Amino acid sequence: MKQSNMVRRVLVATAAVLAVVLVVGAITVVSALRKPLPAQSGEFRLSGLDSSVEVIRDELGIPQIYADSSHDLFFAQGYVHAQDRFFEMDYRRHLTAGRLSELVGENESALAADQVIRTMGWRRVAEAEWPLLDQSSRQHLQAYADGVNSYISDRSPSELGLEYTVLGFEVEVGDVAPWDPIDSLAWLKAMAWDLLANFDDELGRAAIYGDLAQAYGEETGMDMVEAVFPAYPTARNLPIVTTPDLLAAHEEFLAAEASERPQTPAPDAGIDRGDAASSPEVTPTEALAAVADALGAVPHPLGEGDGIGSNSWVVAGEYTASGAPILANDPHLGISQPGIWYQLGLHCRVVGPDCPYEVSGFTFAGLPAVVIGHNADLAWGFTNLGPDSADLFLERTFPDGTYLRDGEREPLVERHETVKVNGGDDVSLTVRSTVHGPIISDVMTDARQAGDTPLEDPPASGLGGYAVALEWTALTPGRTGDALFAFATATDAEDIAHAATLFEVPSQNIVFATTSGDIGYQAPGKVPVRAAVPGAPVPSDGRWPRPGWDSRYDWTGFVPPEEMPSLLNPAEGFVVTANQMVQAPGVAPFMTLDAAYGYRSQQIRDRITAQIDSGEKFTVGDMNDIQLDVANPFAEMLLPSLTSVYLSDPFIREAQDLFTDWDRRNTPDSAAAAYFSAVWSNLLKLTFWDQVPESERPSGGGRWLEAVRGLLENETSPWWDDRATLNVVETRDEILTRALVDARNQLTVLLGKNPNGWEWGQLHQAAPEHAVLGGEGVPGVVRALVNPSPIPVGGGSAIVDANGWDAADWDDDFPTFGVTTVPSMRMVVDMSDLDAATWVNLTGNSGHPFSDNYDDQFSAWAEGSTFDWAWSRAAVEASGDRTMTLLPPGAE
Repeated sequence: MKQSNMVRRVLVATAAVLAVVLVVGAITVVSALRKPLPAQSGEFRLSGLDSSVEVIRDELGIPQIYADSSHDLFFAQGYVHAQDRFFEMDYRRHLTAGRLSELVGENESALAADQVIRTMGWRRVAEAEWPLLDQSSRQHLQAYADGVNSYISDRSPSELGLEYTVLGFEVEVGDVAPWDPIDSLAWLKAMAWDLLANFDDELGRAAIYGDLAQAYGEETGMDMVEAVFPAYPTARNLPIVTTPDLLAAHEEFLAAEASERPQTPAPDAGIDRGDAASSPEVTPTEALAAVADALGAVPHPLGEGDGIGSNSWVVAGEYTASGAPILANDPHLGISQPGIWYQLGLHCRVVGPDCPYEVSGFTFAGLPAVVIGHNADLAWGFTNLGPDSADLFLERTFPDGTYLRDGEREPLVERHETVKVNGGDDVSLTVRSTVHGPIISDVMTDARQAGDTPLEDPPASGLGGYAVALEWTALTPGRTGDALFAFATATDAEDIAHAATLFEVPSQNIVFATTSGDIGYQAPGKVPVRAAVPGAPVPSDGRWPRPGWDSRYDWTGFVPPEEMPSLLNPAEGFVVTANQMVQAPGVAPFMTLDAAYGYRSQQIRDRITAQIDSGEKFTVGDMNDIQLDVANPFAEMLLPSLTSVYLSDPFIREAQDLFTDWDRRNTPDSAAAAYFSAVWSNLLKLTFWDQVPESERPSGGGRWLEAVRGLLENETSPWWDDRATLNVVETRDEILTRALVDARNQLTVLLGKNPNGWEWGQLHQAAPEHAVLGGEGVPGVVRALVNPSPIPVGGGSAIVDANGWDAADWDDDFPTFGVTTVPSMRMVVDMSDLDAATWVNLTGNSGHPFSDNYDDQFSAWAEGSTFDWAWSRAAVEASGDRTMTLLPPGAE
C-alpha cells in the first residue's frame, strides 16, 4: 500500500507517545495545543526592521503585508510564515538536507530517506547555487531568514509547534536551529523531485520489460511494454501549442468518431520507435529494482503518482464579460493537513525601484515571494511541464575505484557523509559519482550484487559489477531562486520570458494574462538535448536507462531558452495547459514522450470552445465551474464494452443496469460512478497484476486509460490472459465479465445489496491527515482532533476536478478509493478588476490544530466554493479581521 503522506512513514512511533499524552489529561492536551498559537494583533518591536510593517489578516487568517522596503517586506513574510507554519518549515529543511533522523530518531524509513537525499546532495547543490544568484535575491532570502529567526529565537520548541511536544516523548528535542537562506533554496530541490514526471516511466519500462521478456520472449515483451506506454493521442487530445494541421486532424478525428467509422490510431508524427522494438539488450536487472526501492524511500512532500499535475488556462478579453482576460489555475498535488499552500500578499507602500513588489497569491512556507498569483499588471499560473530532465546511466564499475568510459578506466569521485541519528549511532555513508552524477544504487545494501546482470555487454575490461548513476538537471546548480522574484515583478510577455530563463527546475508550463489585454504561454526550464545514436542497441530518446560507458549517450547540451515553445495572443483566443504534450510528438525542441495523455486538457478545451461558439461571454464563475467539471473520460472509453457484455446472473445485471442512463459524470451522489470505479479497479487488477512487478501495478490514471483503449481492440492480447490459471487462456470479454462480477460483489459488502443506494462519495472522500499526529497507529481521539472530518467529493484521476485515487491500492480483497491527490488550491483572476478575483485553499492557512484557520476553508473547497481575494488597500482593510504592527526597536 503506497503512503504518500510525507511524515507518516517516518513517525509511526508517535502512537505510543500520544497514548502518554492522553494519560496526562485533557487540560494538558489543551494547553499543549494552545501554546504555539501566535499573537496576530498588537504591536511588536523586532530587531532587524528598518521601519514599521503592517500585517492585516482577514477572517481566514490570510496576511497582507505592507512595508516601505523590500527588506522589511520579506523580513515580515519570514516572520508570519514562522508564526503559522514553522514545524512544517523545519521538517522540510531536515528532509532536504538528509537530516530527518536528527529530527525523528531511529527509524528505518527516515534513515533510508536521509541516505538517498545525501547521495543526491540536494543541500550541497543549494549551497552551490547561493553565489550564482543576483545580489538582490540573496538580500531578499537573507531578510526572509532574519524574519524567521526573529520569531523563533526567543521561543521554545513547544511554543513553535505541537509536534515538538509529541516528539519530545520519543526523542530529545533540543533548541531549534536558526533559519538559513540555504534552507529556502534547498526546498526547491524537493519541489523538483516531486514534479519529476518522466523518471518513474523510465524505471517502469525497464521493470515491466524484464518480466515480460522472460515469459514471452524479447519481441513480444517489447510489444507488450509499448502497449502499456502508448503513444500520445495527438488527434484526440490536442497539445498546448496547436497548429492548423493539428486542429484539422482533430476535427477529422471527431467526425470519424461521431460517424462510428473504424478508427485508426493517431500518427506518431515522426517518432522513430525502431530503436525500442529492436533492443533486446535493454534488459532490466535487480540493479534497477534496487534503484526504484532507494528512490521510493524519499518522502514526497508535494505528493506522488500520476495524479500530480495541474490545470491552468487563460481566455482573451474578446470572449469575457468584462472585456479583459481571465486566468484560472488549480495545481494538483498530494492531499495533506495543513494544505501545501499558504496565502499571502506583499505590498510596498510606495512601489518603485527601491521597493518594486506588489504581489499576492500562494506561497510555500519556507520560501520568500509568491509562487503563483498576480501583481498589479500580470497574473500567472503553473502546471507541470514534466520534460525528460533525468536519465539513469548504467555504469560498469571495478573494485579499484574506477568505471568504464569509452574503453578506458576513469576514477570514481568519492565523498563521505555522516548521518546523525537522534538517540542512536551515527551512520557513515560513502557517495560515489561518475561524470553523469551520483551512483544511487550504492544506497541499497544489495546494489553491487544486484548490478551483476548486464543490460548490455560493454567491452571486456577485467572483473567488475554494475551500478546506476542519476543525471538530473536539478543536481546542477542554477538560478531558480532568482525566478521567484522575477515573476513577482513581471508586467508583460518579455518579463515572463526572462523569468522563464531563470526558472530552470522544476519545469512548469506558464500561462499569463495582463491588465493591458495580453494572454500567453511560455515553456521554461532546463531541458537536455540527447543526440541520436545510429545503429546503437539502446534507445537514445530518454525513455530507457542508458549505457554510461558509451559517451554517445551523454547529453549534448540544453535547449536554448529562445527555442522553448511560447504563445502570445494566439488566434484561438485561449491557452489551455493541463500537463499534456506541449507540442506534437516529433516537433523540435524535444520535451518528452511521457506527458499526461491530455484528457483533462481536452475537456477544458471543449468546454471553452463550446461556450465561445455559443456566444456567451465568460465570467469568473464560469471558470470556477470548469474547474469543477467531473466528466469521466474512462467511462466514455469503456462503457460500450462493459454494456455489451452479457451477464446471465440477474444479481450482477442489476448493477450493470446502472450504466444505462448514467451521464458519465463522477458526482458524489452517483451510484454508477461508484460501480464503474470498482469495475475499473478490478479490470486493472485482473489484466495486469499477474504480469507486472508490484511496484508497477496500474494506478489507473490517464496512461492506463489509453493503454486499455488500445487493448480493447485486441481481444486476444497476452495482457488479457490470467497467468494464474493453468491451461486456460483468458480473452478480453472474460476479463470484463469477471471485473463486473467482482465489483458487484465487493460493493455489496461495502455499500449494501441495492445498487441504487450506492454513492461515489461514500467511497471517495477527501480526508487530509495531519503530517505527524494524524496517521495510522495514532489513537483515534487524537486523529479526530487534528484531522478534518472526511468529506465526500466527486471527480477522480484524469478528470478536470482531479480528486485522484490509486487503483493499485487495495485493502485485502477490496479496492480503496480514498483521495490521494487534489486540486490543492483554486484561483481565478479577472484582469479587469483584481478585487473580483477568487481563491480557496485546501484546508486553511494555519498549521496549528487549535487555530480557527486550521481547516476553515476545507468545506468550501470540497463544495467548490471560493472566497473573495482582496487586492486593493481598501478591499484589504474592509476584509481585515485583525492587524499586527511590527516596529523596529525605539520606534515611536
